Amino acid sequence: MKVVILGKGSMLINLIKGAQDAGCEITGVLRYERVVLNPFKLFLHDFFKTNPDVTFIKKFKIPEIKVKSANCKKFRDFLIKNTTDVLLVGTWREKISKQTFDIPKLASINLHPALLPKYRGANPYYNAIKNLETKSGLTLHLIDEKFDHGAILSQKEIEILPNDTGKELKNKITFEARFEIANILQNIEYGTLIPVPQNEDNATYCENITRDDLMLDFENSTAEEIHAKIRALHPWGPSYVTVGRNFLIPNPYKLKIVELKHFYPAGKIIGKCAKNSSLTIVCANKKALKMDGLKLYGFFNRPFTKLFINFIKT
Repeated sequence: MKVVILGKGSMLINLIKGAQDAGCEITGVLRYERVVLNPFKLFLHDFFKTNPDVTFIKKFKIPEIKVKSANCKKFRDFLIKNTTDVLLVGTWREKISKQTFDIPKLASINLHPALLPKYRGANPYYNAIKNLETKSGLTLHLIDEKFDHGAILSQKEIEILPNDTGKELKNKITFEARFEIANILQNIEYGTLIPVPQNEDNATYCENITRDDLMLDFENSTAEEIHAKIRALHPWGPSYVTVGRNFLIPNPYKLKIVELKHFYPAGKIIGKCAKNSSLTIVCANKKALKMDGLKLYGFFNRPFTKLFINFIKT
């Protein structure tokens, strides 16, 4: 089968590996960066930044499709000229138009990093962890005229561990993508797939990350909720602990929920350790969150973190 792949980063690499495992011919790849960056920024991005996906593409001599959109005539002409059987999409910002997804002879398939119809939309990694889910996964589905809406071809459930950040969850899902893609492509070739429509009654949508989401509210959130939010935001952005007029950035890998034996008002700082750049703050459910490895916000402020913590009153 002839396959064209659209994607970004580690997801793109694993889509390519899955297609290779299935014995497909990859006739072209369109990188996410080509759509979102102008030619000059793309040159700087590829020249100065280490890009494993670019290295991987060059290593296997896979043709790069140099267009600005998956919906442009040039891209569609490429699909037609190369008699594309399957279009694979993963980590992509554009809505693929019907004119495009109808071209492949067998299927146009999207890989969504959640168990659809739950968590449609952008960054389901963040939303799943923030909402204290214990499992997530990936879904391969047919592309139709709505985002993350088409009939499901397969799903893979993945456990969210108590200390997973968004980074770990993404890594687990992109790793499993390779094997699910290989299996789906082989089933398509053998004609053994039965698409299953999504149940709209169970559909949920990802919330966009706002500035307010970055600020940690100890007075109105449980220790578990704050612990989850800090982990969920990593590596896309930091969260902030407000102390007076200053902001501290917690380390998502150095968090501990503490059971309290006595009552303290939510939001109170009950422990500090300048040596470990640590604060312990009471949360809304009579527990506290101990955060080691804090850093003051701002490049020039960061070296003074320990000194700042030393002067905090508890």
